[in-house]
Amino acid sequence: MDLVINGVRRTLRSDPGRPLLYVLRDELNLTGAKYGCGEGQCGACTVLLDGAPVRSCRTTLQAAQGKQVTTIEALEQNGRLHPVQQAFLDTDALQCGYCTTGMIMSAAGLLKKNADPSAAEIKSALQGNICRCGTYPRIVEAVRRAARHA
Repeated sequence: MDLVINGVRRTLRSDPGRPLLYVLRDELNLTGAKYGCGEGQCGACTVLLDGAPVRSCRTTLQAAQGKQVTTIEALEQNGRLHPVQQAFLDTDALQCGYCTTGMIMSAAGLLKKNADPSAAEIKSALQGNICRCGTYPRIVEAVRRAARHA
């Protein structure tokens, strides 16, 4: 099965029904997407599929075939952080960091679709991402800041 992951075509010999998360982490050593709940409810495993956020723990390889898979590892370009990554640092929008990659990927997907989201739109887009540390106000501010600087 051929997939395009972070702009690179990869031929994988995994079961087409295997969750994308396990292939990314275990076979390709792309460990930015985290295993959280395994149910698609926490958002820690979020990646972009053709630019839209998806839960990689619930997305099969077959569902990803023919689509562009983007992980957190591909957001930084030429040593420069993606505006969302930089804004998370600038606003101190992370504590333990476990949810951060999923939050960033969901925010990047939102900004790709809507370059100037309202606070309500940001909250709606991030609704499925859980932060156990409770840094939601700073996360929303980070996404607003990234929108201004993107």
